[in-house]
Order: sequence, then structure tokens, then C-alpha cells
Amino acid sequence: NGTSVEELILLGFPGTWRSRVSLVVVFALTYSLTVVGNATIIVLVWRNRNLHTPMYFFLCNLSFLEIWYTTAVIPKAIGVMLGTTRTISFSVCILQLFFLLSLGSTECFLLSVMAYDRYLAICCPLRYSSLMSSVLSARLALSSWLGGFLAVSLLAFLTSRLTFCGPNVINHFLCDIDSCLALSCSNTRPVELATFLVSIVVVVASCVVILVSYICIISSILRIQSAHGRKKAFSTCSAHLSVVTIWYASAIFLYVKPSSRSNLDLNKLVNTFNTLVTPLLNPFIYTLRNREVKQAL
Repeated sequence: NGTSVEELILLGFPGTWRSRVSLVVVFALTYSLTVVGNATIIVLVWRNRNLHTPMYFFLCNLSFLEIWYTTAVIPKAIGVMLGTTRTISFSVCILQLFFLLSLGSTECFLLSVMAYDRYLAICCPLRYSSLMSSVLSARLALSSWLGGFLAVSLLAFLTSRLTFCGPNVINHFLCDIDSCLALSCSNTRPVELATFLVSIVVVVASCVVILVSYICIISSILRIQSAHGRKKAFSTCSAHLSVVTIWYASAIFLYVKPSSRSNLDLNKLVNTFNTLVTPLLNPFIYTLRNREVKQAL
């Protein structure tokens, strides 16, 4: 009983070899499209002076984040499904957990900052350039990154102090908080409480900022007399609203709950959507629903 687990085994997606190879192809193709799509947005904004605005500066930060968010998960998941690298050391598992949750928290803060930016652009158009300066936008982006990583630091530290004495098989293709708590043989209540509190601060608080911003935005749009003006104003925030809806639906399901012991198979499915589909959709949503980006393309 005194021995501790040094290596963990990721189960991935059980099934036949053919089904796992099919999943590998889907994961690899989606990962490639995600990296190319988000990198394209960064290059477009960098090379076109018309896109050198706070809105697209935040979008570049979001695209850069999505590239690393998928990179932290998908290459390892492909190795797990192929059966080449199913084992993962405990320290690397905690490191993956830390980066995954930190980047996810940073995305929550970035989306709330982008909602505030759209609020200023639509509700205070005449003062927008003075209110949202390049200095303020840089500070908001930096605060989002620092806040996301600092918020998860304590949670990752508490998880690293847990005792794992067997079994050592994780029913997942990545190291997430629920799977680690399910395997621990020590008291996990402090970690579960810390996870819940961090989720409230990061997910719910940023979601409230977004909701308040969009309530003000919608009320401002409804006061515009011309239909063309209302359509133009709404088109500037419709892409961001689509990304917010997709991201927060899965984030709230995964993390905003009193106990982390839940259906791990369902968590695996939602995590697949969160780490694979959502980062892929973001560049296409912003490209297809944004006239300026289409013109730059």
C-alpha cells in the first residue's frame, strides 16, 4: 500500500484496429486543418493593415491559443490510439493537465475581453478608438494569459500532491481532472472543491461578463432605426457569439459541478468535441461570417 504509481496508461478509444485507425485519420486531418486555419488568420491579420485593430488583435491571440490547445492533446491522443505511446509518466500527465486547463481558462478570459471590445465598438462607437487603445488591448490580452495560467496553478499543484497506488489505467485519451481524481486513493475533496471554485471564477465570471456585454449590445442594436444599420451592427459580433455558445456549453458541462466524479465516457465524448471540433470551427466561423476577413483572403 505504500507504493506509488509512476506511470499511467491511457485507454483511449477501445475498439478494433480498423476503427482506431479511422479515428486516427479523423484526428490527424482535423488537427492539420486546425493548425492551418488558425495560422492563416494570424498571417492575414499580420499582413493586412486594415485588420490592425483591437478586434483582430484579440482574434490572433485566440487563434494562437487554439493551435497550442490542440497540440497539447491531439499528437499524444494519436499515439495512444495507434498503441505506440499509451503510457504517460505522472509528471507529464500533470503537465498536460496544467496546460490544458490553463489554455482553456485563458480562452474564457479572451472571449470575455472580446465581448467587452464588441460592447465598446457598438455602444460607444464615437469614443471606441480612445477607449480601446492599443495599449489597453495589449494589457487585456496579457491579463487573460496570466490570469488563465495563474488560476490553474493551485489546482495543478493540489492534483500533483495526490497519491496514486493503483489501478493506473485512465479511461481517456488525455489527462483530465476527473480521470485523475477517479484513480486517486487519497482524499480528493480539497481538489474537487478547488476545481469547483476555479470553475466558478473562470467560467461563470467570464460568462457573466459576456452576458452583460451582449445584453447592452442587443439593447443598443434594437435602438438603431434602420434595418441595414441593425444588420451591420449585429454582423460584427455574430461570429464571436457563435464561438462563445459552442465553447461555454462544453466548458460548463465539464467543469462547473460540485463533484468531479461523473460519467467518464460522456466526459471523453465532450472533451473530444472541446479539443478537436471547437478549435477547428473558430477560424471558419470568423472567416465565413466576417466581411473584412473574406476581403483579406
